[in-house]
Amino acid sequence: MAESKIPLIAVVGPTASGKTSLAVSLCEKLGGEAVSCDSMQIYKGMNVATAKPTPEEMKGIPHHLIGFLEPDESYSVAKYCEDAKRIIEDINSRGKLPVLVGGTGLYFSSLVDNIRFFPEETDFEYRDMLKKRAEEEGADALLEELKAVDPDAAEKLDANNLGRVIRALEIVHLTGRTKTEQNKLSKLEPPPYKLTAICLDAKDRQFLYDRINRRVDMMLEAGLVEEAEKYFASDIGRTAAQAIGYKELHPYFLGEKSLEECVETLKMQTRRYAKRQLTWFRRDERIRFLYIDDYENGSELLNAALEIINGD
Repeated sequence: MAESKIPLIAVVGPTASGKTSLAVSLCEKLGGEAVSCDSMQIYKGMNVATAKPTPEEMKGIPHHLIGFLEPDESYSVAKYCEDAKRIIEDINSRGKLPVLVGGTGLYFSSLVDNIRFFPEETDFEYRDMLKKRAEEEGADALLEELKAVDPDAAEKLDANNLGRVIRALEIVHLTGRTKTEQNKLSKLEPPPYKLTAICLDAKDRQFLYDRINRRVDMMLEAGLVEEAEKYFASDIGRTAAQAIGYKELHPYFLGEKSLEECVETLKMQTRRYAKRQLTWFRRDERIRFLYIDDYENGSELLNAALEIINGD
C-alpha cells in the first residue's frame, strides 16, 4: 500500500551542479539525513578527486555511504542497493527523512526501481571458451548465437560489445534463463519508496560548463595533483584508479604531457561526464528538473525544491 511506503527525496544531476548544498539544506529544513548515490565517493581517502563533501559543507548533517571502502576493494551496484536500502530503512525508523544525493545514474535507478539482482555467478572455463571462439571465428559468431537464444538482448548489442555478449550467453548457460527474462524477474516487486526526485540542470549549458571548469581549478588548489600522485604511487585499486581526476593526470606523472595539457583534458572529460549524467536522468519521467541558472541564490533554489516536495 502506498501509505506504508518510505518517503524518499532524491537530489540528482551532473557534477558541479550544487547537489550537496541543496541536499544539506533540505535535510536541515525537513529533518533529514543524506545517503550518497555516488560510485566514487564510497572510497576512503579519495576526497579531492571525487569532490567528497567537507565537514563544513555537511553542516552537521549525517552523510551515509561516503568514504567507507578501501580503494582496492571491489563494490557492485547490487551491494550498493543492499547497503542503501538498509540505511534508508534505518533513517526512516528513527523518524528522519532519507535524502538520496549523487550523480551515479545506475545506482539511483537500481535502488529506486527496487531491482532484484541475481547471484553474480561466473563460469570462467565457459567464458574462456567463448573468448577463444571469438578470436577464431570472430565476435559476430557469438552475436549470432545470442540471437538464437536471446534475440531481445542481442538486438541491443553489437559485435563491439563482446564482453556483454559473452555475459548474456553465460547467463543462459548458468541459469537456463535469458538475460531478458532475468531483467523482467528483477522488476516484479514494486519499489518500497514514495519518491520525489529532483535533478539539477542549467538551461545555459555554458553556465554549467563554467561551474565545472571552476570546480576543477578548485580541486587543483585543494591538492588534487598530490592526491593523485599518492594513489598512483601506491597499489591503487583498478576501479578507484578510473576516477575522473586521477586517470587524466597519469600522463603528467609519466612525463608524457604537461600539467596544463592534463588539466584541459580533465575539464573536457568532466564536461562529457556531466552530459552523460544528464542523458541518464532525462530518461526518467518521474524526475523533476530545476535549472540552477534560474535562481539568484541557494535560498531561492531551496524554496523551489520545497514547492515540488510539498506538492507531491
